[in-house]
Amino acid sequence: QVQLVESGGGLVQPGGSLRLSCAASGSIFSINAMGWYRQAPGKERELVATITRGGTTTYASSVKGRFTISRDNAKNTVYLQMNSLKPEDTAVYYCNAKTIFMMKPIDYWGQGTQVTVSS
Repeated sequence: QVQLVESGGGLVQPGGSLRLSCAASGSIFSINAMGWYRQAPGKERELVATITRGGTTTYASSVKGRFTISRDNAKNTVYLQMNSLKPEDTAVYYCNAKTIFMMKPIDYWGQGTQVTVSS
């Protein structure tokens, strides 16, 4: 049982920046990795960035060099720093946590936060 609460979305102009936060609670000891996904209207959900328990990060090619995923273990929180935002980044961003319970992989999702990049 993991609960994820996201914050930090909003409206920003092209070239601007936003920082998303995801606070995890519950059985956080079971989390193997966390990440951010996004879904734009008419498109399928896509991976943006992930970070493992060991600290290894991965990024979608479309955001590499502009976005940074990080974590604060003391606060059980992951962040997504988004710089040089483009209109194509407009989407609902979802926090994700991957766990294993009795050898079964389970994904948990936050409620989503809207990011809109527009003039």
